[in-house]
Amino acid sequence: MLIPLATLVGAVLGLYLSTWVAVVFAMCAAAMAAIVAGGLWHRAGAAVVATAATMALGLFVGPTAQQTYLKQFGQRADALVVDTAQHVNSKGTELDVCRVVDTSGAVRDLGNTENCYGQFKPEQHVFLFKDPLGGLKPWIEATDDRGLDALDLSATGGLFILTAGALFYAGMRRRSDREMDAKKLRRRGSPR
Repeated sequence: MLIPLATLVGAVLGLYLSTWVAVVFAMCAAAMAAIVAGGLWHRAGAAVVATAATMALGLFVGPTAQQTYLKQFGQRADALVVDTAQHVNSKGTELDVCRVVDTSGAVRDLGNTENCYGQFKPEQHVFLFKDPLGGLKPWIEATDDRGLDALDLSATGGLFILTAGALFYAGMRRRSDREMDAKKLRRRGSPR
């Protein structure tokens, strides 16, 4: 249970600090899943499943945590989309950008991580969900609905359960080093 929780904590810290913090936490958690289930408990199949599920969980949990936190606890503000454009990053990928002005007069450029995928039109009334702590950019929505995306929550929850379940299975059926040595002796015969 600690390994999926470490992935979640790393993703949340990565939202505030840097994406690389989340990447390091996810890779360390995946390595720990492989070491514990495969190396210490001698359950290779469970180790592969737990490692792959931990890496996938690291991809899903950050955006889902951001959306859940901002939509549930964020301060709602009315805003107006001033302009939409496409920005080309250093790799040549085109990313959508929405420039919005809220009622306080603050102008913000929001991108894909803030839910701007080109679905908004200039001069469209939108709602921003602002971070009460001020560390994250606001989440943009066309309505003031605080409902969450069921697909994101289902995928994240399923990966969390899959990771914890694979590690639980490996822990309940762990093999000791003595059992592994006896298995090798049965397979190869005793040394001469």
